[in-house]
Amino acid sequence: MVLPLQTFGQVNFANAQLGDKRRTNRLVQLADSMARRPSGTLPQKFNSPKDLRAFYRLMDRDQVTHEAILASHREATCLKIKQIRGPVLILHDATELDFTNHKSLSDDMGQIGNGNRRGYIAQNSLAVNPKTRQVIGLYNQVLHHREDAPKDELTAQKRKRESRESRLWLRGADPLANSEKLVDVCDRGADTFEFLEHELASGRRFVIRASHNRAIIPGHGDQGSSDQACYLRNYAASLPPAGHWTLSVTSKVDKKVRVRKGKKKSANRRAREAKMAVSFAPVQIKPPAKKLGEHGNDPLAVWVVRVWEEDPPAGEERLEWFLITNQPVLDFEDAYQVVGWYECRWIIEEYHKGMKTGCSIESPQFTSEERLQPAIALISVVALTLLQMRDASRRWDAKKRKATEVICSDYVSVLSAWRHGQIKPDWSIHDFFYALARLGGHQNRKSDHPPGWQTIWRGWNDLQAMLCGVDAMKIVKRCGQT
Repeated sequence: MVLPLQTFGQVNFANAQLGDKRRTNRLVQLADSMARRPSGTLPQKFNSPKDLRAFYRLMDRDQVTHEAILASHREATCLKIKQIRGPVLILHDATELDFTNHKSLSDDMGQIGNGNRRGYIAQNSLAVNPKTRQVIGLYNQVLHHREDAPKDELTAQKRKRESRESRLWLRGADPLANSEKLVDVCDRGADTFEFLEHELASGRRFVIRASHNRAIIPGHGDQGSSDQACYLRNYAASLPPAGHWTLSVTSKVDKKVRVRKGKKKSANRRAREAKMAVSFAPVQIKPPAKKLGEHGNDPLAVWVVRVWEEDPPAGEERLEWFLITNQPVLDFEDAYQVVGWYECRWIIEEYHKGMKTGCSIESPQFTSEERLQPAIALISVVALTLLQMRDASRRWDAKKRKATEVICSDYVSVLSAWRHGQIKPDWSIHDFFYALARLGGHQNRKSDHPPGWQTIWRGWNDLQAMLCGVDAMKIVKRCGQT
């Protein structure tokens, strides 16, 4: 017996507890419609006025909450994780959602940016398969209001304050299972003694990029001695390399905003082949003298892994990371695995770009948080389709599987007409993906590398404009114009 494939909505929201089965069915239908046209504003996502009205009515129900929608998707994500052999990475990071122009919500939103904007800090936890680097699902999302810190707040008062922003890492990891199969991967913002202690007690593994040059004791247990106390970065930098490899570094332009003056400063990085080295050692991190979080006073036994570029070109900033992990690192292969886990962290940055630029998550015009937040949850899950579409193009069956299984037929029609001068409804996912890359500037030559995310993104944005033009021409024809 051949079972029919489940739709995107059925996989992620069939078990949503919304107080009425009819609401769940409606959510499934709307999720399928949005997944086929994920970009643009809500009227562009739902080009049927009937579906748009149904979406607004659904978001207006008290039982339809951010957690109710996310919980159903989390359940589906957990089922996928169980089917994967080996570790699964949980990438944690935050992004700002700007709703400054939503005047009716301005009093309810928190500070973002330099303090003049209003919105949420969205702490996302993304599940990823480290072997294939395919996105599994959004395990958790916390919508945080940044509050004004009380004047003359004492350190003890800040430590106990529930809205303290450093608690976001704890809240993001809260629903995760206590399983060694899960590996929490975090950037420098998570480097707090409070979170490190929490992770060691969680039953999960973790990789966190070090932000502070912490006081440490080299070695574990009886190997360490308080007389040998030194600092994390200094000690790691003194270790000899355990192995080398070559890393292809892409060009990049970083634009950093100065907090006080608000001016952007550009830093250019040229593409190159970098010779990388890695070293590692067991250490014990000593508790800070000034307690900023809620934690104990015992040292934390971890491993430090240093990754660096040995001979950077003149004028280029050296690539270097200091990673803290509880994964035992005994040889070069262990260290290289930890580095590989951390390298997957960039996927969540792509996801944030997909949320905001690809799915316009900041565009919905709601007048209350209770209606806006479940919409954010739904769009956040739909945003995964942009990454999953790319992942699907790299699967073994990409040349056989129809593109219309994962993308709206309108997109396939417009792109195939642009590429070949005729509509090809039977296009495969591989055909669609590489035509999209061609639209973004990729030449599809045999010597070219597979198209990167930036190229795909340029093609995707151009395709949106083309589709809007097609929709506009349909309106013109209905009006009797030629």
